[in-house]
Amino acid sequence: MKEESLVAETSAAEAAPSTSPEGQSTGHKGIAPRVFWPSVIIVLAFVLISVIFPDTVAEIVGNIQDAVIGTFSWYYLLLVSVFVAFAIWIGVSHFGDIKLGPDDEGPEFGLGSWFAMLFAAGMGIGLVFWGVAEPLNHFAGIPNRATGIEQGTEAGAHDSILQAVLHWGLHPWAIYVVVGVAIAYAIHRKKRPVSIRWALEGVLGRKVNGWIGDVIDIAAICGTLFGVATSLGLGVMQVAAGLSFIDVIEEPNNLTYVVLIGAITTAAVISVVTGLKKGIKYISNINLGLAAALLIFVLIAGPTLFIFRDVVQTFGDYLQNILQMSVNTTAYSGENGTEWQGWWTTYYWAWWISWAPFVGVFIARISRGRTVRQFVAGVLLVPTVVAIIWFCVMGGTALYRELWGQGGLITTDGGETTVDTNTSLFALLEGLPGGSVVIVGAIILIVLFFVTSSDSGSLVVDMLSSGGDPNPPVWSRVFWGVLEGAVAIALLLPGEDSLSTLQLVAILIALPFSLVMIGMCVSIWREFSAERRAALRAQRRMQREELTEHVTSNLVDAGVVEDPEDGSDEKVKA
Repeated sequence: MKEESLVAETSAAEAAPSTSPEGQSTGHKGIAPRVFWPSVIIVLAFVLISVIFPDTVAEIVGNIQDAVIGTFSWYYLLLVSVFVAFAIWIGVSHFGDIKLGPDDEGPEFGLGSWFAMLFAAGMGIGLVFWGVAEPLNHFAGIPNRATGIEQGTEAGAHDSILQAVLHWGLHPWAIYVVVGVAIAYAIHRKKRPVSIRWALEGVLGRKVNGWIGDVIDIAAICGTLFGVATSLGLGVMQVAAGLSFIDVIEEPNNLTYVVLIGAITTAAVISVVTGLKKGIKYISNINLGLAAALLIFVLIAGPTLFIFRDVVQTFGDYLQNILQMSVNTTAYSGENGTEWQGWWTTYYWAWWISWAPFVGVFIARISRGRTVRQFVAGVLLVPTVVAIIWFCVMGGTALYRELWGQGGLITTDGGETTVDTNTSLFALLEGLPGGSVVIVGAIILIVLFFVTSSDSGSLVVDMLSSGGDPNPPVWSRVFWGVLEGAVAIALLLPGEDSLSTLQLVAILIALPFSLVMIGMCVSIWREFSAERRAALRAQRRMQREELTEHVTSNLVDAGVVEDPEDGSDEKVKA
């Protein structure tokens, strides 16, 4: 009876028009009051307290973060590995045929634009920022060598690339698959509003309309806005460092940061106002083109043959060692292991989970008309391949320079090995033929990636705060876009500590949201199983009807029975 009820509810939902949570869709000027106002109050209150008491807030948040990392690192590593297995399972199983939308409808966006938008929103800027810097950090042993990566050797360089690929490959994108599929199924298949809460309908039922759903959406809004504002604030520091590197400005100061954040925010607001099919899509396509051009330049100007060999070797070693690397908790490295996890893997997994509401909602919004299998292949496999190639080209070229070239990307300061994360990309490009000109293009690429992160983040927050409206009002799009920039400025001006505190808060939201993601997995399994059973019953019923029609036709042709369509009663001849 329970299964039949769920099937009936699913079928009814597919036929029903889009609805919004009770009391959420008819708020003032298109907002959902129970979600919009608490989110605004929480964001403004936290920013105000952080600006007035920066040291106290930073200490409290830092202590909580250290406790979470020290206590739950094993949980994060295990859970994210389970997400990878779950994502692959729903993609290759019979669930992969389920359409994220009406059965007779094709994809809303072409393959190229779809991939460009999901990649730009997901982690395009991260790859540009960390493509050179992260392998160098691992190779330099920052903060320590708990993972056993050797110093100054060819094996150590290769292991540094593998470690970076782990952080940017299957695992983060599996997190996005879980959230994205759950939301896409709810909004496109069941015609629910664009909201996190409806991804849990298979578990919570109609309770998603209540305070539990409100809390989930509020947490998603705050986590998204904190994450995007942090990324924007820290990102302009790299842009400013790049401008200083090419002598466009002198030493970056607060005025530089304010101008850059203002310019990026303005561009993002214009983009989000024009909507998905214009501004966001066009800028994402430009981003992908510029990123490809930068990749090809480094491939040609750098050690080309070495890069090709490195790509092939890294693919093989990644597949061979992914299981062991996925669950490496550095347990036998003591305090160094805990510190390393807080710098890297556990930190990354928490960061990706904190971004999952934003990226998941955005990817779900642009994936209407695709099957689950297409979704998993596009969101999980393709970006992983791109990440491997990117780190082999960018990071591999940097490590080649350290091993057999002029070096200089890893330095020593006061006896400690250091890597200038903000300028490592520009330093690498400067050392390549014609690289000085390419640096300008790289800065433009970084700025445009931040624009796409900001505009897509504003759109997601706006949809959540408007009760799930896929096309929220223009005024609220502008409001959230401006608020992101204002938060970044307010916390960056007093110093980097306040901005880092905000980043830690966003990451702390990942712990309770991980429980929401577990609920999403259960909901996906229940919803997909119910739809599969309903489809099989419909298929068997159709087969029975076709078989009955075929047998009847043969009996009529043989003269055993009279044709039922002539209006007379069927009679079997004696």
